[in-house]
Parts: sequence; C-alpha cells; structure tokens
Amino acid sequence: MLPVTGLNPNANPSPTAPRAVPNFSHVIVFILENKEYTSVVGNTQMPYFNTLARQYTLLTHYFAISHPSLPNYIALVGGDTLGITSDCSKCWVNSPNLADLIESAGLTWRTYQESMPSPCDTSDNSLYAHRHDPFIYFDDIRTNAARCQNGIVPLTALDSDLANNSLPDFSFIVPNLCNSSHNCALSVTDAWLNTWVTKVMASQAYDQHTLIVVTWDEGQSNQTCCGFSSGGGRVAIVLISPLVRQGFRDNTSYTHYSLLKTIAESWGLQALGQAADAQVSLIAAPFEK
Repeated sequence: MLPVTGLNPNANPSPTAPRAVPNFSHVIVFILENKEYTSVVGNTQMPYFNTLARQYTLLTHYFAISHPSLPNYIALVGGDTLGITSDCSKCWVNSPNLADLIESAGLTWRTYQESMPSPCDTSDNSLYAHRHDPFIYFDDIRTNAARCQNGIVPLTALDSDLANNSLPDFSFIVPNLCNSSHNCALSVTDAWLNTWVTKVMASQAYDQHTLIVVTWDEGQSNQTCCGFSSGGGRVAIVLISPLVRQGFRDNTSYTHYSLLKTIAESWGLQALGQAADAQVSLIAAPFEK
C-alpha cells in the first residue's frame, strides 16, 4: 500500500471535534451508467428507484466530474481524475486512493463487479468492462496480489458476504454493462436494483448506522457546478439509511468529490485530492434531524 501523502492534514476536524455527518457502520455504493437526472427521476421505467427517492433522501443537484466514464470512477476513489481523460484500458496510476485511507484507519473495503471473470481480472468480456472498476487502476492495489484478489471480486461474492455477515465497511457495487443501464433499458436496471438493494437491506449489515448510496457515474450533458469549468452532467443520487431525513430533497450543489469528502468525514479520514477543496460541499443536510 502506498503511503498516504499529498493530503491536506487540516482538511478534517480533530478526532475530538464533532463530525458533521454520522459515523457510518457500513457505506455501500451502487453505481450505474450514463443517465442524466431528468432521464431517471420520475421515469416510469424505474418505479423501484423512484420509490427509494421519495422515501429517503434525493440529492437534486449532484454532478459528475467529466466524460467519459473512467475519469468519474477514478475521481470517486482517487479525489482527482489523475490526468485520465478517456476510457483507457491500461492507464494505471500511482496515487493514494480511498482503499489506502480505509485500510490505514483499520477498516475494510471491497468492490463487487458483476460478470467479472475472476478476482482482480483486467480482461473484459461482453458484459464486464474493467474501466468500471477504479480500484484496479491503482498500482498499489493491482500489483499486490493478495490485496487485489481479496478486494476486487465478482458480484457473486456479495451473496456469501451478506449471508455470513462479513460485508466490509466500504462496498462499491457495479452491475454489468446490461444491468447498469449502459446497454439495456432502465427497466432492466430498476429490476436489478430492486433485487440487490433489497438483499442488502434485508441483511444484518443494514443496521441503524448503515448508508446505502445509489448513483450514476455520469449524465448525458456537460452540466457542472461548484467552480468547475466543465462537468459530466447532473445525475441522480439517493441516500438510503435510517440516519437520513425521510422524504427529503436536498438542493445543495454537490459533485462526486462531495461523496468522497463525506465518507472521509464520517470515518475521520484525511480528505483526498480535490475532496479537500473548499468549494466541494460536504453532504451534511440529509443527516440534520
């Protein structure tokens, strides 16, 4: 694992200061593909997603960082696009990442990739594209066989982890190219979400301090916010938890860096890359009761 350097040591409060967001027992992120907010919210092809949006907290002004997909995935776990501007296949990076921070805090992580041929696999097939697995792009994960094999696994491992109550503290769950809405209809994605979010919510991992996030990597426009000159579109994101305000719509402007910043705030981690910037808002309003 790389030493976590180049971070802002003053970006988060001291361990004794109260945090602006709860201390989550688990953070579980579901990330889908390539749909603008207006294509999803209120769409009758997505009844389950829209039920979640009405019941829990919907962030109405949340923006992706760039186009195409890969820079957004890298930004979500690296705090920056790290010079990546395409869906490049072997553009590996040598940089600190969220997995490093999580492990440094004594916590655990895993990404579950649907239709991935085997753990830590960099090959693609008709349903799996490794560009949707940001963790494998980081040298200190990919080149560490034990770390990679344990942390980057096919989605089939999620059933056993839920059944054994061994879900890691942080989970990053990615459907395949059909179920993510990349290649197939939104109705297919909605049915997939219903299956997997329901499984997670029915498990022991979903307790009073768990946060489930459902979002998209990018939209279909160049909309942006928060001082960025261009962006990856406005995307839908729902926060599901006993901790969030029920039936709440948060109109604050956020980006993918805001989600990274919020995870760091919850677990007392240092802010990573652009997540430390002042113009990046912490996702705090949904937790104000």
